[in-house]
Amino acid sequence: MTARRTSRVLAAAITPLLALGGVAACSADGAGADPDRVDVVAAFYPLQFLAERIGGDAVKVTNLAKPGAEPHDLELNPRQVGQISDGELIVYLKGFQPAVDEAVAQNGGDRAFDVAAVQPLHDAAAGGHQHEGEPAHEEETGGKDPHLWLDPTRLATVGDRLAERLGRADPEQAADFTARAAAFRADLAKLDTEYAEGLKTCQRREIVTSHTAFGYLAEHYQLEQVGITGLTPDSEPSPQRLAEVAKEAREHRATTIFFETLVSPKVAETVAREVGAKTAVLDPIEGPPADGDYLSAMRANLETLRTALDCS
Repeated sequence: MTARRTSRVLAAAITPLLALGGVAACSADGAGADPDRVDVVAAFYPLQFLAERIGGDAVKVTNLAKPGAEPHDLELNPRQVGQISDGELIVYLKGFQPAVDEAVAQNGGDRAFDVAAVQPLHDAAAGGHQHEGEPAHEEETGGKDPHLWLDPTRLATVGDRLAERLGRADPEQAADFTARAAAFRADLAKLDTEYAEGLKTCQRREIVTSHTAFGYLAEHYQLEQVGITGLTPDSEPSPQRLAEVAKEAREHRATTIFFETLVSPKVAETVAREVGAKTAVLDPIEGPPADGDYLSAMRANLETLRTALDCS
């Protein structure tokens, strides 16, 4: 038995004794720890999905972001801070959720796995549409675009590094983590091929989005993103910005203005009415899809893009 597992078995044996003495009331989260699985805390859905796919039955994953809530704006309660303190591995993306960054800095120690350190983030404008005289979006992300998981090839690299990190947490399962990461990489390679083929021949290559979340996807598949707002999905664009986007949408003959499910479609609908276009959902997959998982949501996005861009 490994030293890690021995300590967890001892902790599991001691906890009921503490509970009898009334001492464990303030650490209820730790009382449910599974001594046979690595306790992983994921900051939001794509990282939860990644950890579950690679960890399999050898991990127990807790997602800090609640379904249906906008993960950018996550505020941690004391219980969630305790989960970060107690977790054996914290998987997060530095710069995406300030509250998580702060808690990890204070309590994460060497148990933190920063996805942005594996795949460096682009500047917000790098994958988007730069406008003359328009300042770069300097929002809570520090001007960096966090949505790297929308490029399957980048997510595959993160998965490989996560398998290595899990292997250090539980050496007995290291080979299994590596095998699952390889299988997941194959799934992502298939998805990447579907996107490359599906978006190869299209009448248009510009996507007008309410939330500037698709820079990595646009760059990888040679599309051009025209964002109405910046990285904060519920920010209000100025009338001047709305007029600029409407002008560009007309120039590119855009037939569809995209919005996402976790925020109001009002901004997208305003531009769509102005240019005579329709609206459609393009999911940045920051939270769990209503149906299916990351892979099925990415495929739904592909079909939405193919329809909107008149791809053959």
